[in-house]
Amino acid sequence: MNSKEEQTNSEVTNLENKIHIEKQKDANYINEQTGDKKLDEKSIDIEYDYKFGWSSYSEITNGRFAMIGFLAIILIELFSQQSFLKWAGIL
Repeated sequence: MNSKEEQTNSEVTNLENKIHIEKQKDANYINEQTGDKKLDEKSIDIEYDYKFGWSSYSEITNGRFAMIGFLAIILIELFSQQSFLKWAGIL
């Protein structure tokens, strides 16, 4: 790159930084950001409340129990030195 290109690139970067700083100083910009964050926190709380049927709460709970069950099968196979199906008397 020549020095003119480097100078224009740095000027653009400086201008972008100044615009960003001016936006941060604006009270409405800060309120918009914090308002969005508060809205997101509320929606997360509402999302994890228990609801009957297909919901994210049910999916997370079922997933956790599935992980516990899978870990239990692995531990049974490690400690008994035989397959889970043989240990359970299925085979």
